[in-house]
Amino acid sequence: MKKKLLHALKAVTLKTIQVVVSSLIGATILYIYLMNNRPDLNLWHTVHLDEEFTVQHQAHIKTFDDYLALENTLFSQLEHEVYQLTSSSPRNALNRFDSGSLADPVNYPKNWNRSFILKPEQPRGGVLLVHGLSDSPYSLRKLANTLFSQGYYVLGLRMPGHGTAPSGLIHASWQDMAAAVKLAAHHVSQNIADEAPISIVGYSMGAAQAVNYSLTALRDRTLPQVNTLALISPAIGVSSVASLAVWQSRLSVIPGLEKLAWNSIGPEYDPYKYNSFAVNAGDQMYRLTQAINEQLLQLNNAGQNGEFPRTIALMSVIDATVSTQAVVNNLFDQIDNPDNELVIFDINRNESYTPFIKKDPIEDYGHLLDNGTLKFNLTLYSDQSTDTDQLVAHKWLRSEQESTFAPTDMIWPRHVYSLSHVALPFAPTDSFYGSIPENSNGLQIGRLETKGEKGLLNISASDMLRLRYNPFYNTLQQKIIEFIEKPHRLTDPAVSL
Repeated sequence: MKKKLLHALKAVTLKTIQVVVSSLIGATILYIYLMNNRPDLNLWHTVHLDEEFTVQHQAHIKTFDDYLALENTLFSQLEHEVYQLTSSSPRNALNRFDSGSLADPVNYPKNWNRSFILKPEQPRGGVLLVHGLSDSPYSLRKLANTLFSQGYYVLGLRMPGHGTAPSGLIHASWQDMAAAVKLAAHHVSQNIADEAPISIVGYSMGAAQAVNYSLTALRDRTLPQVNTLALISPAIGVSSVASLAVWQSRLSVIPGLEKLAWNSIGPEYDPYKYNSFAVNAGDQMYRLTQAINEQLLQLNNAGQNGEFPRTIALMSVIDATVSTQAVVNNLFDQIDNPDNELVIFDINRNESYTPFIKKDPIEDYGHLLDNGTLKFNLTLYSDQSTDTDQLVAHKWLRSEQESTFAPTDMIWPRHVYSLSHVALPFAPTDSFYGSIPENSNGLQIGRLETKGEKGLLNISASDMLRLRYNPFYNTLQQKIIEFIEKPHRLTDPAVSL
């Protein structure tokens, strides 16, 4: 009887395993079918631009001037291997790789996809700007010009894999980007006085690279040391599902499965940002966050968390791209400086929007004040009540137990219910992404607020709905500049923008 029972149990277990395996195989086949049943790949998805900087180039690319020379060669290769081989189309057919298109960045006075340097006569300090994943140096252009006008030596870095063709993110690694950041930091240091401070401003993945560099510099004192960090929508934490992306990417080398190298394949109508997103890019982002977590753990174990640079992070309470909670748990709770500050922009709490909210994102931040103490200063910009669009500043200081309130002149624009990950670094007057572009002679992506029948436009509805500019940009910029200037401000504490 016992043998029969064991035999039956084994049979059931074997059958269960077979069913599970069959289900997994079926699900995998269906997934591959759905992933391949997407738009066709174009030349800019498949070309391999081998003049791009990698860690292997470090043997002969030893300075940032060398990096810029290689970048010139890279953009020449892009011209010959992509632009000259892309068939021309009507001017209104938006394609950044078509020389006759409004989306072609070369048609504008300056191609902001490339690294740039702004050098005053007597720099009061140096600032390195590092853009986000799939972005370009354009995303921090406005802040760069303001910092330059106030006397800072500014370097806007184009990270490897960016500003050229989306295929660049199939091949680039986070280590390639980190190596480029080191070259750029050395260059900034060499072009300012020895005692002048160095700051890094990073957006999204660029913020993660800024944190990574700062941690590396604390271990390697031959690297220029950073005084302050300003992190915009920092990508300090991403979903653990991203760790599985590498397997999808590896399957893409099989002939016929090339589309598996892509999470999304979109029309490239944006001159300064890829709309197609490579699986490898998400995988590299995940790997970078894991490397940061390991270094922060080592820093804490060594009792050196107070040596990390003064840091300000600015973000929306709701962010569909990165984990906002990770900024608190994985970064601010791990470093210790009394001047660290977290700045959060709340959602629009006008009563016309609140009934449609799935879950109030501010609930995830309630624990910050539960024990009455913070390891950092906190500023929350939020509506004073549901019947007004005007924001007030709620401030909690690390050294105090109670919050303070201060009125602001910030008002939610009509039809805007929240900020977005892609909105924070762009002013409303931005020529491409703003709602009131300062230059009307070009492509105006930020003004895509149209309604009509679905299926007509080649731009997805979610792209049109996502906010592209920050109505509170002036506040963000002022907070960053005040934070950078605080340690070495000599006279007037006011910042004029």
